[in-house]
Amino acid sequence: MDTLELRRIAEAQDDNWWYRERRAVLTRELNLLRTWGRGPGTAVDIGAGPGDTARLLARHGWRTTAVDLSYDAVEMACARGVDCRQADARWLPLPAGSVDLALAWDVLAHIEDDDLAAAEIARVLRPGGTALVAVPCDMALWSARDLALGRVRRYTREGLARLLAGAGLVVERMWSWNVLLRPLARWHRHRMNGWEIRPRHPLHDRLLGAVLALEDLLPVRSWRGTTLLARARLPK
Repeated sequence: MDTLELRRIAEAQDDNWWYRERRAVLTRELNLLRTWGRGPGTAVDIGAGPGDTARLLARHGWRTTAVDLSYDAVEMACARGVDCRQADARWLPLPAGSVDLALAWDVLAHIEDDDLAAAEIARVLRPGGTALVAVPCDMALWSARDLALGRVRRYTREGLARLLAGAGLVVERMWSWNVLLRPLARWHRHRMNGWEIRPRHPLHDRLLGAVLALEDLLPVRSWRGTTLLARARLPK
């Protein structure tokens, strides 16, 4: 992904319904961890891109190290005030047992041997530490968009649970995200030749965000969406 593409992503993250609602999900999880006495502390943001989620973690008091395989992403994240290092998710530049929270959003699906990346998450976590993971789900949604984004798979619930358990992590909760818009996403993605970020009319943007937020009020988290989210913990 080149610098221009990264800049487009960074700009979209500031005010785009998808990224806005993702920030809301992460904020809720961070607030829960604080309520349970599990943070803030030290964190690693794996596959940090231009640094949006790392900056959110920092605003919530987490001392965050970001890592990304892309040199351009690291440069951009650093320019935005993020402590970011170039590294492969399968070999994190952190000591064992050094972080309280590992965030791996939309990164595992890009790695052929994702078991090595999951094992690294477990390695750098302190006993009792938390992993927050997001992956694209359901191969029925596989399209040219996934290829353009460099993904090698989409996950099932069973597959993600098996991956995390194989790394020694205990899944506390797993739930679907972007459920209500899944039919629209499937229709749209199979009509695309690749991946795009395009501006939307403000009303369109707010409508999509409102539909996604509505899921919080409905019992749909066990249904299939476009994304699987998981909160897991390394046993003490």
